[in-house]
Amino acid sequence: MADQHLSVPSPHDGTRPPWYARTATTVGRPAVLTATLIMSMPGEYKVARLAGWSDPWAYGMPFALSAYAGIAAVVAATRPKGARGRLSAQLGAAFAIILALAAQVVAHLVQTEHMNGNQAWLIAITSMVPPAVLAHLLHLAATPTPAVAPSTSVDTPVVERVDAPVEQRPAVVPPPPAEPPAIEQPPAPAPIRYRDERCTVIRPLYADGTRPGTGAMRDALLAAGHGRVGDSTIRGTIRAEIEEHEPHLALLPPALHGRTA
Repeated sequence: MADQHLSVPSPHDGTRPPWYARTATTVGRPAVLTATLIMSMPGEYKVARLAGWSDPWAYGMPFALSAYAGIAAVVAATRPKGARGRLSAQLGAAFAIILALAAQVVAHLVQTEHMNGNQAWLIAITSMVPPAVLAHLLHLAATPTPAVAPSTSVDTPVVERVDAPVEQRPAVVPPPPAEPPAIEQPPAPAPIRYRDERCTVIRPLYADGTRPGTGAMRDALLAAGHGRVGDSTIRGTIRAEIEEHEPHLALLPPALHGRTA
């Protein structure tokens, strides 16, 4: 099975925003957060003063409302779905946002004399904010956050590991022992073809390891039916041709019988 790769969007395919948009988003978020906190502080401070808190304790109300609303919203967003404490964080975030919004509305209504700030219900609700915020923050801190396994997103290439089959190698059989090379026999000498056929009668006389004499060769020729042959022909023609083909025969010792001259 081949590895399967999902398409990964390129930063140059038009889906990534331009640099100035990214810069505005990166710098703008903390700037907007800071501005909203500063703008919310006077109204929340005014509500705290209406509820009976004096300075410097009244300055704690902006942190109890605006900062708590932000913390609860972040916790609710970062808790995985179905995790313990996620629903409580969502409810707390919604309640904190409502309180922060209500504090601004009430403060501005009282400031513009559209509402009387000495109402009992307003003082009672404002007085419950600090302990309620403290209790819920401690609840969120005590709730463990489950470890989330890294998920495979669409942009992450998926690689499947395929184990290659183990190749079964055949057992190595040792080679048979090398046989000694065969001894080459020298080729048999080609038969000698004499010009004078009478040489075939004289050649066997060399078999005893001696050089035959003239008398022995004459007798052999007579016995073979070649008649009487002259001594010069026997020595100069017949024996000379035999020893021409086989020079080593001329080096043999002369026979004891018969003349060799």
